[in-house]
Amino acid sequence: MKKLVLFAASVMVGLTAFTLDQTQGYKVGDKAIDFKLKNIDEKFVSLADYPNAKGYIVVFTCNHCPFAVKYEDRVNELNKKYASKGYPVVAINPNDPSQHPEDDFANMQKRALDKGFTFPYLNDDTQTIAKTYGAIKTPHVYVLQKEKSDLVVKYIGAIDDNTDDAAAVKEKYVEQAVDALLAGKPVKTTSTKAIGCGIKWKK
Repeated sequence: MKKLVLFAASVMVGLTAFTLDQTQGYKVGDKAIDFKLKNIDEKFVSLADYPNAKGYIVVFTCNHCPFAVKYEDRVNELNKKYASKGYPVVAINPNDPSQHPEDDFANMQKRALDKGFTFPYLNDDTQTIAKTYGAIKTPHVYVLQKEKSDLVVKYIGAIDDNTDDAAAVKEKYVEQAVDALLAGKPVKTTSTKAIGCGIKWKK
């Protein structure tokens, strides 16, 4: 009987944790906060540093995750395509490097140099921003739009529908969202399931 009670309690704890993971953070339509995080060039970057931006493509990502690695070139291309149109990419690494040393700051700098990142790659060392936004995967994308003095969440989820093969992608979710915003139209697909490695939270 005691074992049964303990098992039931552990199940309830697990369900509670799952529920919290699924409900915390932003939903589409919410107002997002700005942040100030250290970039790979040792300077601190915030969204306010882009006064001419119409919005932002905020990507929670990292070095070690194979899903994140497969999307690196596509994230670079997103910035090349949309930064000049007013929607720059801002990448954030929220992982605890004590669990994956590949994700420490020095390796972030090396990775950005090796891959020729054209966007800021910021270190969320306290994990506060990832938790506030509700990111749980790498990569996990938030498309924000400026509306007067607010940053409004317009899309949350995956970059596209094919992690393994960029040439076989049928639905480019982030591009579709940004294209709609640029055209002054509503975003049709406002959320998808982020596919990637779970963020490595500090214990």
